[in-house]
Parts: sequence; C-alpha cells; structure tokens
Amino acid sequence: MLSSAKRFLTLVTLASLLGAPLFAQRSDDRELSVEESYLQESMEVMVIREQTRADSRDMKLVALDFIRDAIEAGRANEEVMRSLEFLALEGTVNRTREGGVGRVINNFPDVRTKAVTYLGEIGTEEAKAAIVRVLLADNEPMVLTEAVKVLGNIPSDDNSETIAAISWIVTRFDVINPDNALALAALETIEKMAQSNGGIRDPAAVRTVMRIAEGNYIRPVQMRALSVLKNMRTGNGDRNGGGR
Repeated sequence: MLSSAKRFLTLVTLASLLGAPLFAQRSDDRELSVEESYLQESMEVMVIREQTRADSRDMKLVALDFIRDAIEAGRANEEVMRSLEFLALEGTVNRTREGGVGRVINNFPDVRTKAVTYLGEIGTEEAKAAIVRVLLADNEPMVLTEAVKVLGNIPSDDNSETIAAISWIVTRFDVINPDNALALAALETIEKMAQSNGGIRDPAAVRTVMRIAEGNYIRPVQMRALSVLKNMRTGNGDRNGGGR
C-alpha cells in the first residue's frame, strides 16, 4: 500500500497532467462555497476515473484508497460507483492484452477484491447488481468469496438473482475444486437472507446448502451447512451453531 505522502504526490502529479487545479482557490481561511466544494469534488472524481483506467496496478490501488475516502465522507456518487464497478471487473470483463492479442496483463485479483468490498459498503441496488456480475465473470476464489460475503450485508426484498448467482458459483467450484472459504461464505450469506426475510423459499438456496452439507468439504463446513439447513426455513436459530 502506498504511503499517504506518495498518494498525495500522485494526486498532485495527475491533476497537473490533467491541467486542472487540485483544490478550489481561496483567498482566506473561510469554508469552501457550494461552487468551490463542487469543483473540488469534480476534481476528485476526475482523478479517480483517470487512476482507475491507468495501466499500473499501484495506481488502481491508489484509486481505491481515494474511493474509500469518498465513501467514508459520503461522496460516493454515480461516477465513483462506475469506477468501482470497472475495477471490480478488471482483468475479467475489462481486459488489456499484451500487444492487443497476447496474454491478459491487467489481471489483479487484489484490486477486484477491494473493489467488491467497497461496493458492499455502498450497498445500493446498483452495487448489488455489479457484485452479482462479478460472481458470473470471475474465477478467483478470493474475489468470489468476498463477493458472496458482502452480498449478505445488502438488504433486499428480492434475493432471487443473488441466490441464483451464489448457487451457480458454488456448484461450479463444487464440481471442479471445492473451496471451503467460498462454501462457508455462501452459507453465511444464505442464512443472513433467511433471517432478514423470515425464511427462504427458493429451492436453489436449499439445494446449495444441501450440496455443501454432502460435498467434499471439511467437517466444520459440513456441520455449518446442516445447521443452516435446519434454521433457514424460519430465519431463526443460532448463527454460531453447527460446529462453529
């Protein structure tokens, strides 16, 4: 992770290259006016957008640092959301190939994982749709595990699309290479959905939990699946049960 000083220097340098002032001009110590605040926020969005689309992995990580700051300050607007979605699909949907036709050179799972985390913090329906898109496009267990995990923190009246995506990804890995962390994240998310919606009546969710309970997973994960299967019908039960 780059230091704060280096992050600031990067921001100043990029702003200079873009031909824009870093901050609104002020003649005294007064607070920024509405117009000045808008200019500063627009500058922030522009810098994030340019960093997001840079070739450098380090620059993308700096962009994610700025995005985190924007989220914490309540400035996560539509442009920030677009940049996050772009980073979450970096190297999968948004591919850069060596020489235009060679190997993919922008496959950065750590960038995608952090982007998914921040999408979860935004927590809108648009963010949820972007995370589901990640589930359908990615192959990296660390990215997929984070995507499944954060989906459980986004409230929704209709989880059918989410459950379908989770069920699909668990089935895909179960057949090829069962992943305990991914399976556990799926169980946690399905249980959260059951608890927040008074149970789950989607057969895909039941089949997914049963597949994990009977699959080639470590015993604690299998026991957790049995616990979720028992409790998901009503959305009640002890989330710490089942061998955890």
